[in-house]
Amino acid sequence: MLGRKVPAVTFRTRVRDESVGGSNPFRWQDVTSDDYFAGKRVVLFSLPGAFTPTCSTYQLPDFEKLTSEFRALGIDEIYCVSVNDAFVMNAWGKSQGLENVKLIPDGSGEFTRKMGMLVAKDNLGFGMRSWRYAAVVNNGVVEQWFEEEGYSDNCDSDPYGVSSPQNILAALKSKKLAA
Repeated sequence: MLGRKVPAVTFRTRVRDESVGGSNPFRWQDVTSDDYFAGKRVVLFSLPGAFTPTCSTYQLPDFEKLTSEFRALGIDEIYCVSVNDAFVMNAWGKSQGLENVKLIPDGSGEFTRKMGMLVAKDNLGFGMRSWRYAAVVNNGVVEQWFEEEGYSDNCDSDPYGVSSPQNILAALKSKKLAA
């Protein structure tokens, strides 16, 4: 993964637009990989699903809380991608009170598949989802890679630690010290 460019895909997102009017003023907006990654140094993390226990209790909230520490180390944005549609991702972001982490809906799993991280989670009733991983991406190129062990379809466990924000911060700090 290191040195590899992130896949070029178009994400179908929903954005608030008051001109739409009504009780649900959102419109569709296509956002490309370049829109998210070009000219920026970002942390991208992926998880099995919105509203799931580990993702909602630890991973997403901890990235949100630690945003200022990431920014101090030269990270422009923090993105969370999940194989969920824009409606689910928007509802999840709202329920989590997000202000810093941006959610990327990969409803069809195209980005996740092209990253080589798509796995079956039929044993949990999920279907195809993302394996848990994270990356530091600099101008669209993977600079650092953090993949949970045990990558497999229908894995009996949900490993979490390697892709935690605390682990990524430690790696960024150690790289900065070594520079």
